[in-house]
Amino acid sequence: MQWNITENDMKNYDDNMSVQNNMDGYEKIEQYNTEKINALQIRFKDVIDILGEDPAREGLVKTPERVAKAMQYLTHGYDLDPSAIIKSAMFTEDHNQMVIVKDIEVYSLCEHHMLPFFGKAHVAYIPNGKIVGLSKIPRVVDAFARRLQVQERLTDQIKDCIHETLNPLGVAVVIEAQHMCMQMRGIQKQNSVTTTSSFTGAFEKDSTRKEFINLISSKLS
Repeated sequence: MQWNITENDMKNYDDNMSVQNNMDGYEKIEQYNTEKINALQIRFKDVIDILGEDPAREGLVKTPERVAKAMQYLTHGYDLDPSAIIKSAMFTEDHNQMVIVKDIEVYSLCEHHMLPFFGKAHVAYIPNGKIVGLSKIPRVVDAFARRLQVQERLTDQIKDCIHETLNPLGVAVVIEAQHMCMQMRGIQKQNSVTTTSSFTGAFEKDSTRKEFINLISSKLS
């Protein structure tokens, strides 16, 4: 497993790499900050013990390290600069119609219980002399999602980053997500979906916002 980070971000990581090969020639590369992993796994071992399990049991011996690596991966957005992601692929273009990237997969951790929430983000902007490479929008979504989050803040952060960096005529963000803190614990409502939205500029007008909502709701062939 390997995630994309900028050269500047790489300085935050050790050169520690674990490579595993199977008979099919598959290569798995894992890259982590060793100091963080060591500190986290000590604490997760204590958690396992406090919960009443035996951290020395065969099935749990490597669990603290696995969880530590998983947590570092799930929060690697702290090491990314979303604004720099956009700036890396900005182009001058005379296009002033709506650009939408919809159904972007979102995976994040609720900061209240550190349980996952997941769903889809729909992002649109209206260019103002500049466009951004389409792949950069999902990368911005991921950079903010891979942190301890609440859905409301995540929605605003994506909008604000695109608005401040690209300076478009307007930005619209809608996120639809399911929260495991509602489904696995507490009220345990299995089919609930939370929708959040945030708009700037041209999208604050009813007609533009309705066009955006209609487009993300439609299934185009």
